[in-house]
Amino acid sequence: MAKMVYGRVMLRLPNILTLFRIALVPVFAVAFVMPGDNARLIALGIFCLAGISDALDGLAARKLNAGSDFGRMLDPIADKILVGVALMLLVAEGGIIQFTLDPEGLRGLLKLVPALVILSREFLVSGLREFLAGANVSVPVTFLAKIKTVVQMFAIGAMILGPIADQIVPGALAFAYVALWVAAGLTVATGYVYLRAGLIHTRRRETAA
Repeated sequence: MAKMVYGRVMLRLPNILTLFRIALVPVFAVAFVMPGDNARLIALGIFCLAGISDALDGLAARKLNAGSDFGRMLDPIADKILVGVALMLLVAEGGIIQFTLDPEGLRGLLKLVPALVILSREFLVSGLREFLAGANVSVPVTFLAKIKTVVQMFAIGAMILGPIADQIVPGALAFAYVALWVAAGLTVATGYVYLRAGLIHTRRRETAA
């Protein structure tokens, strides 16, 4: 009986969309490493589809009242897998990064630093969320966090296209590098919200003790 109930929870529309997003990640990675402009366009299409599924599963959970603990657990994991894989592929593009003053070396550095900031924040927030959940402390998603997600997805999307982005919109790739640094800054700001909540909670416990 418990297995049947758990199975029904997994088959709720929001959870199906989340699982679909996770399944898209290896497909995205394969398309990204394939040669040619068409492969990059396909990779961008998959990345955008995954992003749309993220918005849809949240909407479905609210409108259909179909939220579940399984979905709340899996949704942020799916987001982190998608963004993490995309950033690692972008940083690894072109082989091992050499920190030289030539344009290729500088481009690699400009991608590596914000990518490390974003990924480090995700690890930090994951640990803090687990700690705060165990302490029954909830931290609502801020409007700034939503802006960070939009800026981050735009920057990664344009970088997936690479030079093709400049052919579509001149200067788009340079703007994407700026946007990635902006996203890294917003990542630090939103991560501090979780860190502050954790510090406040630990201080209260120490004071009470």
